[in-house]
Amino acid sequence: MRRCRWAGVCLTAAVSIAASALAGARQLPLPLQPKGRTGQSVTPAYEGWYQNPDGSFNLLFGYYNRNGTQALDIPVGPNNRIEPGGPDYGQPTHFLPHRQWGVLTITVPKDFGNRKLTWTIVANGQSMSVPVGINNPVYVVEPLRDAAMGNTPPLLRFKPDGPSYSGPPRGTVESRDVTMPDPAQLTVWLGHQPGWRPELAGAAGLPKEYMGPELSLTWSKYRGPGNVTFDHDKPAIDKPDGKATTLATFNVAGEYVLRAQVNDNSGDGGGGFQCCWTNALVKVTVKPPR
Repeated sequence: MRRCRWAGVCLTAAVSIAASALAGARQLPLPLQPKGRTGQSVTPAYEGWYQNPDGSFNLLFGYYNRNGTQALDIPVGPNNRIEPGGPDYGQPTHFLPHRQWGVLTITVPKDFGNRKLTWTIVANGQSMSVPVGINNPVYVVEPLRDAAMGNTPPLLRFKPDGPSYSGPPRGTVESRDVTMPDPAQLTVWLGHQPGWRPELAGAAGLPKEYMGPELSLTWSKYRGPGNVTFDHDKPAIDKPDGKATTLATFNVAGEYVLRAQVNDNSGDGGGGFQCCWTNALVKVTVKPPR
């Protein structure tokens, strides 16, 4: 199990290990290079792999957009591809600034062996690739339960009594239809798994002013042909039922995927521990005005 509390250092170590362990892999510039406001690259980040009960494996990915203010739309194709077997494995096409954690899982069979997948992103004329596999134990992660602390990802539901989702995304889990110019209403119910306590998220002994909220929700665009505007991209969470609502407005008709990210007070990326946060993907079909 990998441990790293500092996201930039962890990603640097991951890139270095990947470059040395995977023969023929092109070495990537260190992510600790100063970020620019615009014109910089986007690096795929391999966060690790973990096994499913049926023996298959999940490969977990994030990315690092070095542009301080520039979100980029890069359609699936030559500039945003996963190979072999792609180019489309459900990866994001909208890249937010800075480091984004656990945005994509790819399931591979239990006999995947020494095979590799390579995600390549070409942004602002700069090509960055990361080859990944399951034959390096350094990359074993525990996104569903942190063995050291006992922390678990938050729960997210789209109905008060509906199924719950936690941990990394596994394809789209909910669908919405909306006709322009009407917004899509996005309501979720958030909570903790049974037995959760703040100290499991590393908050033991911290004064309240130094602790993040027990739960926070962030909505963002993941895929889609146009712009998405949220009236509250970080909506308030009602207590005690954990209900949170936002409205998403679209400027172009088409198929969109939105990402709901739920964090506990361990913060983004679990502070670099690859646990415990929840990402869920919602498909929204936006129809043109009547």
